[in-house]
Amino acid sequence: MKKYIMSLIALFSATVSAQTVTGATPKIDSGDTAWIIVATALVLLMSIPGLALFYGGLVRRKNVLNIFMQVFILVAVISIEWVVFGYSNAFSSNSIEFLKPYIGGFDWAFLKNIGVNDLSPYFISHSQTAANGSAIGTIPHIVFIMFQCMFAVITPALIIGAFAERINFKGFLVFSLLWSIFVYNPVAHWVWSGDGWLLKLGALDFAGGTVVHINAGIAAIVTAIMLGKRRDYKGHAIPAHNITYVVMGASLLWVGWFGFNAGSGLAADGLAANAFMVTHIAAAAAALTWALLDWFLDKRPTIVGISTGAVAGLVAITPAAGFVGVVGALIIGVAVSLICFFMVAYVKPKLGYDDSLDAFGVHGIGGIIGAILTGILATPAIQAYSGAAYGNLHQLLVQLIAVGVTILFSGVGTFMLFIIVDKLVGLRVSDKQEAIGLDETQHGETAYTNFD
Repeated sequence: MKKYIMSLIALFSATVSAQTVTGATPKIDSGDTAWIIVATALVLLMSIPGLALFYGGLVRRKNVLNIFMQVFILVAVISIEWVVFGYSNAFSSNSIEFLKPYIGGFDWAFLKNIGVNDLSPYFISHSQTAANGSAIGTIPHIVFIMFQCMFAVITPALIIGAFAERINFKGFLVFSLLWSIFVYNPVAHWVWSGDGWLLKLGALDFAGGTVVHINAGIAAIVTAIMLGKRRDYKGHAIPAHNITYVVMGASLLWVGWFGFNAGSGLAADGLAANAFMVTHIAAAAAALTWALLDWFLDKRPTIVGISTGAVAGLVAITPAAGFVGVVGALIIGVAVSLICFFMVAYVKPKLGYDDSLDAFGVHGIGGIIGAILTGILATPAIQAYSGAAYGNLHQLLVQLIAVGVTILFSGVGTFMLFIIVDKLVGLRVSDKQEAIGLDETQHGETAYTNFD
């Protein structure tokens, strides 16, 4: 009898042990997968219709369709570039050893060697991937590819705000495609791939402060200056033609940003919940701060102002969303509104550059502020990372290096691509085309029709 009981215990132990081993085997988690699919759709919502409405409302009525077309075609073109070789260049490992830290190879070109049930090689925050070496996610690899595709799409679309109302559509398309290939993909590799040199250096960018916003913002100021001012730009903002579009676009951006930031944890867990919370709080603090600045300095709060403030807050919290708590989010939201307001209201008119829709003033400056404050405010209460406020000055230094390198690479890369594309196909429309409007001269359409 004793022997029989001992056999049962041994069998039970073996069964439990086998279940434990089986349970430890990485597998697709339906909850995580469902959340990241939703997050991917939310990030697409940020481009079309969110960014299209936000930028489209800010330009004059003769150029609104041109803005919509620019955003829409980037969704199409960059998505194709991404699956053909862009994702592979950004996230795969390069077979040439000395290139590994800087650019991926072509192992995943056309998504070859990736099965529908293969697990994503990335999980939680991208920073933890490097720390844990062979870490693997709980979502299908193709879902991760689609999620990152939406980031690749919106980044060049953000640059549109700098050269709105004066760029040739053909030149715009060629430039945007080349910029995505030669500027966006390498920076994404540096910061987010397992081989990336900035990731291994310890740079923290939870959802795209450097990769998306600084990268696009620096490209924005370079293109704005090289393209020249709009023919009737007088050093101050040209009134928006449809403020209703602006607030609708900003609202959709706010909603979509939950997918952008909370989705970047790549799991439906507490880290995603924290990113969700701090994203909202930073946006709220920044929106309120900008509205109060409008009120005190210009005697009345404006809907364009509060919308711009909200976007600035969303930009700045993006790199920090997985590393700071509510207090950090409040500080980031207030700080970014104060600095971006100063840049837009005072620095831009003083220097005289025509950043049409403040792509640099909000995304570039906001991304820089967010990345630096991540190095100060990152708290070990969220993840195992700490910033200067918690005694880790090294993290701030790393963030400054990441910001500086991104500014330099994006600036030089954009400058060179601008010259090449301008010589090949031209970038600036003629004075006559600009006066008539890009809707009619570039697309043969008008947004509004008079029937009287």
